[in-house]
Amino acid sequence: MHPLRRLFEYAKNYRAQVVIASIYSVLNKLFDVLPEVLIGIAVDVVVNQKASFVASLGVVDPKDQLVLLALLTVVIWVAESLFEYLYSIRWRNLAQNLQHDMRMEAYRHVQKLEMAYFERNRTGNLLAILNEDINQMERFLNGGANDLIQVFFGTLMIGAVFFFLTSDLALLALVPVPFILYGAFWFQSRLAQRYTAVRDAAGALATRLNNNLTGIATVKAYTAEDFEAEHIRRGSDAYRARNSDAIRWSSAITPIIRMAILAGFAVTLLYGGFMALNGEIGVGSFSVLVYLTQRLLWPMTRLAEMTDLYQRSMASIHRVMNLLHTPLQITYEGKHLPAGAVRGELVFEQVHFRYAEGNAPALDGLHVRIAAGATVAFVGSTGGGKSTLAKLLLRFYEPQQGCITLDGLPLGDINLQDLRRAIGYVAQDTFLADATVAENIAYGVTDTPRAAIIQAAQAAEAHEFVSALPQGYDTEVGERGMKLSGGQRQRLALARAILKNPPILILDEATSAVDNETEAAIQRSLNRLVQGRTSVIIAHRLSTVRHAHCIHVLDHGGIVESGTHEQLVARDGAYAALWRLQTGERV
Repeated sequence: MHPLRRLFEYAKNYRAQVVIASIYSVLNKLFDVLPEVLIGIAVDVVVNQKASFVASLGVVDPKDQLVLLALLTVVIWVAESLFEYLYSIRWRNLAQNLQHDMRMEAYRHVQKLEMAYFERNRTGNLLAILNEDINQMERFLNGGANDLIQVFFGTLMIGAVFFFLTSDLALLALVPVPFILYGAFWFQSRLAQRYTAVRDAAGALATRLNNNLTGIATVKAYTAEDFEAEHIRRGSDAYRARNSDAIRWSSAITPIIRMAILAGFAVTLLYGGFMALNGEIGVGSFSVLVYLTQRLLWPMTRLAEMTDLYQRSMASIHRVMNLLHTPLQITYEGKHLPAGAVRGELVFEQVHFRYAEGNAPALDGLHVRIAAGATVAFVGSTGGGKSTLAKLLLRFYEPQQGCITLDGLPLGDINLQDLRRAIGYVAQDTFLADATVAENIAYGVTDTPRAAIIQAAQAAEAHEFVSALPQGYDTEVGERGMKLSGGQRQRLALARAILKNPPILILDEATSAVDNETEAAIQRSLNRLVQGRTSVIIAHRLSTVRHAHCIHVLDHGGIVESGTHEQLVARDGAYAALWRLQTGERV
């Protein structure tokens, strides 16, 4: 489906505004054409005086005729200016509203996409679609749509005047128009694929820039500035090359159109002049034809700019619509389950999962039951499948085989928002919004009293360092919480989970990246946090899971050992080997 049609179908709620804006554009063009007609009539008045066209309407005196023409000129110019103002307001507001709605809908859709989608697609490319591509559509609606409408209707209006005055000359003067339009659309078809390549190159460049700015500390630490600058140079060169290719084609349109305009104008000037000299048409009519030829053909020089803007916009609209129509692999619908009704029993029944075809299974026939209110830990070497458990519980992914149930209900049958509201998730890589400390603690929980936020921070042993910040709980933490240390960010994440008070808690390497003192503080908070709720703890540091009701050792996607800390140490198996390694005992 053509991108413009896709946009029109998407913007069905705005069709009335499009129609009104188009009417204003047409009326503006009508009053824009009329002054040229008045010039010809004025020439006719001066030449023929009492035998002029205006005299035949009942105004005989030439001076009165000129006064009438002057008044009509004022009315026409005021009307033209009024409708220019009206169409400008309509088209620009339409562009702003549509780009806002499209960006919000696209962003909401992106948030619903499964995690696998983000692994397949670059973040920078998504940013380019949500920003530059939607802005490109806005630029087209701001001016390009009006220009296309006015060129089309202007051609019809002027053509009608030509045929009214002299059909022979009209046919000759309009001969270049089909060639101009054909040439414009021919170039447009060649530009389409080139501007798609431009947008793809822009997305790749944005991805690289986003990646480098996110990891700027690593870039600096490894003195890799020149290395990364070279990557950016290559990406920017690729973008420039794609643009240069498109520019070569778009720049050729205007000179070709100018040649066609020259032919039309020359025909009107010569043939129309001969007709006037032979008395076949009046001097005033000849003046109208000359002025209208310019009014008809000269705006077509802007077809190059319009075609360029149109094709850039169509390439962008195509990318935005493809994003909006990306199917959701994980549905949000399902049975509503209030958090207060959740007991917290979790069962993995022969769960198989792999991230991509050809990869080794992350989970291979996992079968385990977690009782409601129990604290269960999963440990093991890297790649054993521990973090995959958390992602499947949150339904970031769906298992290829088997089933996961919550209180006897398959996770896929539960409303996704209700499921995630019932789970408190603390990850190793803590995400903090670019907001205040208080807003980050109350993240996702609306209308939270300040007293509850402070109480949660105290429970997470974060109140002391927060109080020492310049504005306390109103201190901005910066992008991704960069103004805070790793341990401070982790404590705020725990305070967030405490405030949420979920029936199920998932801790994914919550203490792996902090020092011993911070780990001890976090561990004290965890001991309070896990009380009375189902807790799934994923850890490398075995010291954080010693008091779990049951510890499962994962290896290659399956459980190789289970038991309490004391039982597993006494068994002298895989867990005991890990314990000795971490405590420094001789192996």
